[in-house]
Amino acid sequence: MDIRHLEYFSEVAKHLSFTKAASALHVSQPSISKAIKSLEAELGVPLFYRSSKQLELTDAGKAVLVNAKNVLEVFHNLTSELNDVMELKKGEIRIGIPPIVGAAFFSKLISQFKEVYPLVEITLEEAGTKVIKQEVENGSLDIGLICSVPIQSDSFEFKKLLIDPLMLIVHREHVLASRRIIHYSDLQNESFILYRKDFSLYDRIIEECAKNGFQPNVVCETSQKDLMIELVEAKLGVALLPGKICEKISSGKIIALPMYQSKVNLELGMIWKKNKYLPFCVREFISMAKQFYKE
Repeated sequence: MDIRHLEYFSEVAKHLSFTKAASALHVSQPSISKAIKSLEAELGVPLFYRSSKQLELTDAGKAVLVNAKNVLEVFHNLTSELNDVMELKKGEIRIGIPPIVGAAFFSKLISQFKEVYPLVEITLEEAGTKVIKQEVENGSLDIGLICSVPIQSDSFEFKKLLIDPLMLIVHREHVLASRRIIHYSDLQNESFILYRKDFSLYDRIIEECAKNGFQPNVVCETSQKDLMIELVEAKLGVALLPGKICEKISSGKIIALPMYQSKVNLELGMIWKKNKYLPFCVREFISMAKQFYKE
């Protein structure tokens, strides 16, 4: 059995399309079709239902897919380990970062890593925590930054990086701008520019407002910190951002104010897949991150 046939089969199963699989693998569609037919002949079972409307996995195809993924992962681990044995320091690290975090929390670490390993390519992908977890799970990402501490999982290793309290940002002409510290109760009549509902901080802020006796008036939900800052500049509302992001706001129109005894923080953590062989460069990045963010 050719390992490439399993790769082709897995890709077709992923897309349920010979055309999309061929495009993703950069091979011709006839090559894909020939490989699948060869695999079906070798196994003695059809792997797909082929109809004019769509492609579907047969029961046998579903069983083969589960095992094919395991075989391909073992093969990938083997080739990665052999590269490490040969001391090839080149490689790629794929990292997922939530949009609200961006480079503010990670740029110094990446810069430090690149100084030591200039040949390692680092690819950053912006996504929410839920998507990042999924892509670390399926191998699309090597490492994920997430904004909430995960429940105990059999799928991930986890390292807490930092806790950053939220601060209130207001326009400098806002009535609260002269305050030294803000209570949540002070925000009862304010318009909130808030995170999207799929962000863990959305729920935390809503809960904190409820504890102080009010439901916030949310005028905008976004995943983009730059948009939040721009809307505050335009006097459309107030926003709560992590302190490290507030430190880097250069606009003279914005004032950042600390929240009194606030328990709402950005809890930034790093995850990677458990029980999976990690290439040398990924292991080194994790090791460096642990040193960089010593508790």
